[in-house]
Formats: sequence, structure tokens, C-alpha cells
Amino acid sequence: MPSRHGGYHAGLKYFGVLPLFDPQQGQTVLEPPAPGAGNWSGAPSVIWDDDLGKFFLYYRVRRPRPIRGGECRIAASSDGLHFDTVWSATKEQIGTSSMERSALVKCLDGQYRLYLAYVDPDTGQWRTDVCTARAPDQFDVSQRTKVFTPADVGIEGVKDPVVLILGREYHMILSYAPRPEQLSPDQQQEMHATGDVYNTGITRSASALALSRDGVHFDWIGDIFSPAGAGWDAYCRRLGSALWTPPVFTCFYDGSRSVRENYEERTGMAYTFDLRHFTCVTPEAPILTSPHASGSLRYIEALRVGDQFRFYYEYVRPDGSHELRLSTVCAP
Repeated sequence: MPSRHGGYHAGLKYFGVLPLFDPQQGQTVLEPPAPGAGNWSGAPSVIWDDDLGKFFLYYRVRRPRPIRGGECRIAASSDGLHFDTVWSATKEQIGTSSMERSALVKCLDGQYRLYLAYVDPDTGQWRTDVCTARAPDQFDVSQRTKVFTPADVGIEGVKDPVVLILGREYHMILSYAPRPEQLSPDQQQEMHATGDVYNTGITRSASALALSRDGVHFDWIGDIFSPAGAGWDAYCRRLGSALWTPPVFTCFYDGSRSVRENYEERTGMAYTFDLRHFTCVTPEAPILTSPHASGSLRYIEALRVGDQFRFYYEYVRPDGSHELRLSTVCAP
């Protein structure tokens, strides 16, 4: 049974069980840019840099259409709660209509990389590029290079990268939009007309894996976690984070029943031994939600620092806007 410290007693038969948190007790890290639906601060990617003794947080700031994801930022903190902006880029600098969750990583060569997800202005499709810098405040988005476009792998969108290093191999988990087997001419035109195929209902949101030895050039492996076709996550299963909880990785994912819940996903959980084969443990209902408005709680970034698990997540407020929150739990 759970201990009073939030962990699990070693003598009992609990294996790979991750203590959860109460979202209502979380602390606000970032306010939304304005009140009301469509105003979000979130989609976090967080690292603890042991060499510098600092947390670094990537996040994007979003406003309702036509602005959408208008700016992405990196902020630094010594305590993981109070952050100061050290870098930013606007959608005009990138030449896009919107940016989303990207992945900030300190790589094995000591370089920092930002795996940037944005809408390709030429196609209206989500794509993923990479920028490299010597420090988190030195990224130059004009020097980014391609990781994947949808055309590279025969899909309709690729975004929201999560990058994990196992051994000396980079594992990139991506949200991807499968190409439907049959499309009418009207559907073909509609898919990318608004710059967000995930919000059309023509395809679905699934998760795929890509691998790399250098953190720059990735090989597409393919689907690893897809909507099952029914239930609360029938439209979207977007993997967002993985924690090593021996003998498994415990993973959080964003789920939605239909396209009507796009942008307002809630959180499910899965586990995997190898980051290729996943078992969903929340088939009936999400495991974490907000009590407000749409119930959305999404884009969980989970990391262990010292004797704590730290969870950063987007959380819907009563007015429909999204803030970025932090919850901490003692590690078992």
C-alpha cells in the first residue's frame, strides 16, 4: 500500500508503480497569456542540467486563431518553480503559422539541441527540425535542419517530439497523423487548409518512434502506440513522457475521444519494457484531469531529480485558458 511519503513499501509486491500527484495541489509556474479558451502557456520540455545546477524549461505561448502558437521560449531556474526567460523565438522568425511542443535535450556530445515542431509554410503540414547550440540561450532558428517532414515517411503530420537517451542511442517519440487509405478530393483539400490536420477529424493522432546514434540523423521506426478505435482515447494517443520505474518505463499520454476534444486532451498512462511495445493501463478513463472547464490536463513532462519526481503539465482553468503547473512527489 502507499506509504505516508507517497512511495510504496519495499516488502509488498508492487513493481514499477509510480506515485501520482493531485493536480489541484500543483503550483502555477506560468500564467496563460490572457483569460479565456485558446490562451495557453505550456507544452513543456524540462531538463535538469547538473553541470550548471539549473533547470531549463522550453514552452510555447499560444493565443486563439489566427495567432495560434506565436512564440516559444526557454527559461532557466535554480529551484524548478521560478523561471526567467533566457531565449525566445517568434513564429515570424521561423516563418510558420504555429509552433507546438518541442524537445530540449542536453546531448552526449555536450551540445544542446532543440527539436522544434512547427507548421511548414509550404505545405501546411506539421514537421520537426533540430537546432544545435553550445548553451540553451544560443539557439539560432535560422540554422535549423530537417529531422522529418510528413513526406519523408508517408504520413500527414509529425510533431510534439520527446527525446530520451538510452545507452548511447537517441529515442525520439513523435505524434504523427497516419495517411488515410481513402480520401475524397474535398478531404484531400481540407486536411491541411487550416495548418492543423489533427483538428480535422480526417485522420487520428498516434505515436511513433525514431532512432539515432548522433542526435541529428534519425531513422523512422514507425507506429508504437495508436488509438484503439473506441473509448475515451479513441481519437488521440500522444505519448508525452517516460520515467524509468524499474523494471519498466511508466509513460503518460494525451488522449481524446474525438476531434471535438482536440486541444483539450486528458492524461492516460501506459508502461513499456523497451519503448516499442506499450501496455495501456487506463483503457476505461483518464488517470489525471483538471476539475475545471473541459477537464484538460495534458503535455505532462516527468523527470526525476534527486529524491523527487517532478511533473510539469498544462492544466485548464475555470475560464478555459491553460496554465503551466508543477507537482512534486517523493520517489519511493
